[in-house]
Amino acid sequence: MARTALMVGALVLCASPAIAHDLWISKGGYRNPAGEWCCGASDCESPEKVSTNGHGWVVNGSEFVPYDEATPSPDGKVWICRRPDKTRRCVFGPPPGT
Repeated sequence: MARTALMVGALVLCASPAIAHDLWISKGGYRNPAGEWCCGASDCESPEKVSTNGHGWVVNGSEFVPYDEATPSPDGKVWICRRPDKTRRCVFGPPPGT
């Protein structure tokens, strides 16, 4: 019984980014300035470690994302959608100073 509950919990945690993704990024039909769709299958995530430096976000301690690359995020989180080569396709984030 405990093993089943653990497996169900793991599935819920793994599905969470996809659920948020399906709720608004995918349904919003967002595109980047180059015209690419922001999302595909499982390519958007909300990083766990995000800090700010006044000009943008520092993601996971090493990746700098300028504020002007971002589209406003309705849920107030930073979301990054990546291409298969891991480069950024789209970024969503809260307005600076919020």
